[in-house]
Amino acid sequence: MNAKAGTEPLCGYARLREPRLNKGTAFSEAERRAYGLEGLLPPAVTSIELQVARRRAEIANLDDDLLKYLVLTDLQARNETLFYAILMSDPATYLPLVYTPTVGEASQKFAHIYREARGMYLPITARGRLRELLGNWPQQDVRFIVVTDGERILGLGDLGAGGMGIPIGKLALYTACAGVPPQYCLPVVLDVGTNNAALLDDPLYLGLRQNRVRGAGYTAFVDEFVDAVQALYPKCCIQWEDFANPNAVPILARYRDRICSFNDDIQGTAGVALAGLLAATRITGTKLTDQRLLFLGGGSAG
Repeated sequence: MNAKAGTEPLCGYARLREPRLNKGTAFSEAERRAYGLEGLLPPAVTSIELQVARRRAEIANLDDDLLKYLVLTDLQARNETLFYAILMSDPATYLPLVYTPTVGEASQKFAHIYREARGMYLPITARGRLRELLGNWPQQDVRFIVVTDGERILGLGDLGAGGMGIPIGKLALYTACAGVPPQYCLPVVLDVGTNNAALLDDPLYLGLRQNRVRGAGYTAFVDEFVDAVQALYPKCCIQWEDFANPNAVPILARYRDRICSFNDDIQGTAGVALAGLLAATRITGTKLTDQRLLFLGGGSAG
């Protein structure tokens, strides 16, 4: 039940439509009576382990990773407990399906496989009202926001509003790997337009149909977003995700002394790389200062 709803427990179909409360066929007979679910579910009561086995078999029968992604994200929208149970039943198999590499294709085809709303889309056309828009989010206690402007999605470039797949997938990892309750997580797209001509020409594209706003207008928009987050969710940490370098570095510098935030592409990648180097020196008994390092590629951390 969301934080703005009443205190009465959800019953009947309303409970089956709430992904954080829905247990599907795992509702016990007593729960089915208490929540008015009798007759709304098949009579068999199944364990979470059996539910996981059923879904794993369904996914294993699919040959295409994007189809597997869709099965998992559809499940996430219906039954979060089962979704995360599947992810953690075999992380090496299922995490690459909900995040990299599969999320890249999903983001490229976002407008063509769109199912239902998840997260917040904040367009620059709503400047002056971002706090109002964020106030529409049903949870009043948000601890982690992953936000992108969609300009540098993985190695795929400018995907505009289709970049939403990245914050959604990254926050699924927050829950699956770090145990962060999903109600504390909010994926956000700051839609300032796109310079991707193919998207602008696509009648199914779901974002603003305009070229990207740059300069002072962009900075003011991000400032308003940060102020709105601070006003509504003062305990929140913001993760900046897949911003192009000309914006990523200035954003970090601008807010580093004001809010709790980080950029995974810059700081996360660099931190993991450094950890790997330090571990290697321990194994080999050498010093990091004695190593010669080669940086390859044009990513944010390099």
